[in-house]
Amino acid sequence: MSNAFRSLSNPNYKLWFGGAIVSNLGTWLQRTAQDWIVIAELSDKNASAVGLVVFLQFAPQILLLPITGWAADRMDRRKLLFITQSLMAALALILGLLVLSGHVVLWQVCACAFALGCVAAFDAPARHAFVSDIVSEKELSNAVGLNSVSFNSARLVGPAVAGILIALIGTGWVFMINVLSFIPLLIALHRFKKRLPKVEADNTKASPDVAKFLDGFRYIWQHREMAVILVMSFLICSLGMNFSVYLSAMTVHVFQGHADQYGFLISMMAIGSITGAMVTASRRSSPSFRFMIYVAAMFAVSCFLVAISTSFWAFAVLLILLGLSLQLFTTSTASYMQVTTEKRYRGRVMAVVLATALGSTALGAPLVGWIADFLGARWAIGMGSVTGVIAAGLGFWFLRKQAQAEPR
Repeated sequence: MSNAFRSLSNPNYKLWFGGAIVSNLGTWLQRTAQDWIVIAELSDKNASAVGLVVFLQFAPQILLLPITGWAADRMDRRKLLFITQSLMAALALILGLLVLSGHVVLWQVCACAFALGCVAAFDAPARHAFVSDIVSEKELSNAVGLNSVSFNSARLVGPAVAGILIALIGTGWVFMINVLSFIPLLIALHRFKKRLPKVEADNTKASPDVAKFLDGFRYIWQHREMAVILVMSFLICSLGMNFSVYLSAMTVHVFQGHADQYGFLISMMAIGSITGAMVTASRRSSPSFRFMIYVAAMFAVSCFLVAISTSFWAFAVLLILLGLSLQLFTTSTASYMQVTTEKRYRGRVMAVVLATALGSTALGAPLVGWIADFLGARWAIGMGSVTGVIAAGLGFWFLRKQAQAEPR
């Protein structure tokens, strides 16, 4: 187990990890409150409304891709992250004040979600690439896994706490608590000012032009196994990562539950996610391509089992398996892409990887909401099994093609 936490022996990474876990906890408080206020208070229990908000929050990952990867590679990542984290805190404050005023409407939540997505589009690739600035190459895979542990530990605790807080003090104060959660990470980033060596950037050009934007795609295309993984990620994330849509629909339509049940279901899924992140962090080597194919198949099976479960408790327990398979795939993808990419391209490649994962989630959110409203929430989950089968089949096909080409 000590091997799984070896990156924490690095003082800089320990400082980053401590600030990030508090910030992640606040993020999950807000996500849960935002999804619940949309489906339970601002719409007529409409899963499509939740899907719209998710789409607006993640669509900027695609829309701003030409400049987010450039920013992560060319700008001072510490300064960039300080700006993005401050803006996220400000947006949480605005949303909290709107809700507390008692006059919040759906379009305001949508506007805040889109603005948050625009800021997060710059934050995400910079945050992932920043880890390589504070740890050595041999610690990188472990640090990526621990980042996922931090994120999913917050996902385990945050939604459950959010459900209780919504019932006790209301969604508005949950947003305000999230504002405070940004403070530790901002302090950590400020302290890094004197602790980190200056990181050299690729300054061959001073503007985020189309050619530089395409560098990430070119690099991935030159490494065909990375291109296949990217397509597999698109298939799995488009439906599987929209758990906020299908779990909220299951809560209100199938189980007739409330905010605490919704938070509990997300927390159960997070148990599997934490387990998956720990498995990745414990590995001494980067995950293999074949490993990710097996995980894609595991995702397909888990989606099918969750969709057909008949009782609330069976559904909740099987969500652990679904969370495990999703986390193993997404964390392994991030680790594989970072470790196998040259450092000067890492920001642009990670921007493409993150845009694919979050962009496909955005594109799939309205579809998942529509399926949940018109065919049923179980069908919305079951369709993830179909995309998982396709993703695993694509991976096996590529391996077979490589095996046939090797003797030549």
